[in-house]
Amino acid sequence: MKIQFLIMVILCLGLYKGSLGAQGEQVESTDPVIKGFEIASEMIRKDSGWIDQHVEMEMILSNRRGESSTRSLNIRRLEVENDGDKTLTTFHYPKDIKGTSFLSYTHSLDPDDQWLYLPALKRIKRISSAYKSGPFVGSEFAYEDMTSQELERYTYKWLRDEFVGEREAFVIERQPAYEYSGYSRQVVWLDKIMYQPLRLDYYDRKDSLLKVLNFEGYKKYLNRFWRPDKMHMENIQTGKKTSLIMTDYKFENGFTDRDFDRNALRRNRG
Repeated sequence: MKIQFLIMVILCLGLYKGSLGAQGEQVESTDPVIKGFEIASEMIRKDSGWIDQHVEMEMILSNRRGESSTRSLNIRRLEVENDGDKTLTTFHYPKDIKGTSFLSYTHSLDPDDQWLYLPALKRIKRISSAYKSGPFVGSEFAYEDMTSQELERYTYKWLRDEFVGEREAFVIERQPAYEYSGYSRQVVWLDKIMYQPLRLDYYDRKDSLLKVLNFEGYKKYLNRFWRPDKMHMENIQTGKKTSLIMTDYKFENGFTDRDFDRNALRRNRG
């Protein structure tokens, strides 16, 4: 499986590099697999070079009866050359989860390294690869949703082009190429101008629609990188929802690897 996938990547990468114009503009292939890979490659290319990022956010959890609770947190990210990004998430509010921190090192096909610090227990817990599909601190996001989306983590296929509201989008299907995913496939609506997702549908291991994630309020930072103000995840099977409201994006903060080592889980007290 991995060998077949890597061969496909090498072949497609050669075709992809040969199909770019002088300005890096994409020339569409007629093959759905190659076209899907080209689109995903261009998405990665356009969102590379931001170095590091910090964002404050609110997480709103809602059940099917409409009852909700709010949490506040921040997320730091460090771009890593030739590997996946490093991410540190720290909760500030409410009091019972203040100081809870989550550290993730994303890898392409190797298992991600993930740790959770629980201040009430004063210990760091390593997240098992087999538990990546589990819910992230009670939300509708899974642990595997909280990692960077590396190109080699999926195989791709272009399905069609269509509008999402007034935005024209590519619709591509991607299937996880890494072990222990809770998803059989994902369908992504990718904006043709920003090359950022507008909608993402998650299908469970039985290939039934599990969750729908919508993105809103994109703004451009550093005159290049698009980021959303809101993300809304709905679990279609349970009726539960999780919304993320982002504020105060900051880039080029001077973060280093030390800001993302295991000791950082304890240093960030929320």
